Amino acid sequence: MKITTRLRQTALRLVLPCLALVLVACGSVSAKPPRWTTAPEGYDFNDAHVHLTNYVQEGPDIRGFLELMGNRVGRSALFGIPLQQSWSYQNSGAYAPSYYLQSDAPLYYYSFTDAYIAMAYRSLSPAQQARFDPMITGFNPADMYAADHIRRVLRAFPGVFVGIGEFSIHKEFVSSKVSGEVASLTNPALDRILDLAGEAGLLVLIHNDIDMPFAKQGAEPVYLTQMKDLLKRHRNATTIWAHMGLGRVIRPVQRGISDATTERSPDHVELVEAMLEDPALGHVHFDISWDEVAKYIVADPDETRRVAELINHYPDRFLFGTDEVAPRDPKQYFKIYEQYRPLWEQLTPEASAMLRKENYVRLFDQARRKVRAFETAHPR
Repeated sequence: MKITTRLRQTALRLVLPCLALVLVACGSVSAKPPRWTTAPEGYDFNDAHVHLTNYVQEGPDIRGFLELMGNRVGRSALFGIPLQQSWSYQNSGAYAPSYYLQSDAPLYYYSFTDAYIAMAYRSLSPAQQARFDPMITGFNPADMYAADHIRRVLRAFPGVFVGIGEFSIHKEFVSSKVSGEVASLTNPALDRILDLAGEAGLLVLIHNDIDMPFAKQGAEPVYLTQMKDLLKRHRNATTIWAHMGLGRVIRPVQRGISDATTERSPDHVELVEAMLEDPALGHVHFDISWDEVAKYIVADPDETRRVAELINHYPDRFLFGTDEVAPRDPKQYFKIYEQYRPLWEQLTPEASAMLRKENYVRLFDQARRKVRAFETAHPR
């Protein structure tokens, strides 16, 4: 009996270390606790707008991105690019374009991006997942079946997604390159998408230029009225208007004088302020993501002051995002945050905290709760 017990003890001493090594190799036990599994205290911001992949669906591994977030970013929206830049040998030869400005070849919608994002998210531990808020982007907003795609994604990946976007309607240099029908603010396909967003509680992140490129100074932005009408038709859909409607060459609307009435037309800050004051648009928020937007806000001290005053007056309606595409390193990723230093210095402590952190938590947590409830009520 004593010999049998001694043999068992010896076997356990030999087998258990080997078993531990096997479990580590298989990923069942972590040899080293993963870094940044929870949001660090004293972080700089939550990122409401960043693309894990680029226009040829390449980007950092999600764990690499988590390392990049490090102790400076608490949480981040998680989505790719819904458009794929095609490589036409007739257009660029052996040169493989990775950005839409590098080729005249068309863009096409790439629906697999949603599955890719979902699988990347699911590969994380629950603690790591808590730092991300995945968004559905792989749909064509000009397609009447787009809302059905979104429903299918929710059914295929329950417990994952909290919103839709960033998706684009009117976007400089992009809209004209997309294969098929051009998206429009008046297309009923877009209404079906936003109807579903309101029903399911999906947070909406939409890119729509407020105006055409190189617009005439003083004229009303060509897409402003259509955009406001769309938003008013869908008051149940909490929406973030990306970039405050600005772009690479979509400059802030300038003041102008009408020869006929001698009335001064409002500038960009005044147009945004009018929307913020409109009770019918209380569900609408704005993000100040993209370095192309930051260049307008910080280029002139007076403009920086006016934007700071607007945010200080409506601190619960703005969010910060980097809009970096497939960020590779800290210098690239945190560039825009540093670029906005002149703006941060003019915000009140309360407005700064709401813009950089608290509004993100409020809107994305609300979306998490609503979408999970919708999924429970509509099982697979």
